[in-house]
Amino acid sequence: MGFDMQLPDAVDSLSALAHASRLAVYRLLVRAGSDGMPAGEIARRIDVLPNTLSNHLTILDRAGLVQSRRDGRSIIYSADYDRMRDLLGFLIADCCGGRPEICAPFVGIAEEVGCCA
Repeated sequence: MGFDMQLPDAVDSLSALAHASRLAVYRLLVRAGSDGMPAGEIARRIDVLPNTLSNHLTILDRAGLVQSRRDGRSIIYSADYDRMRDLLGFLIADCCGGRPEICAPFVGIAEEVGCCA
């Protein structure tokens, strides 16, 4: 499986996540799954004002980390799992340097944290 992310895109994604509230939003949306979550619920869950959340979501959207869709009067946000996969792949793509034992611990992380059981 190839990863399409290049350095400028990785920097954009990591910059967007380099804020406590945006990281909290993103982690919440990753946990919410592909169904996503309405903006109002996100604001309540991370305890931010709607206009502040809007700014955070705009930054995450520009970085390609979230997607949005309209559902009636609500806007539903969800994590872009392809972008997350590409970012994670970019971060570990060259970690081994020809020594697979260096990356071996990363193989089971998803299972270890219980996200994919």
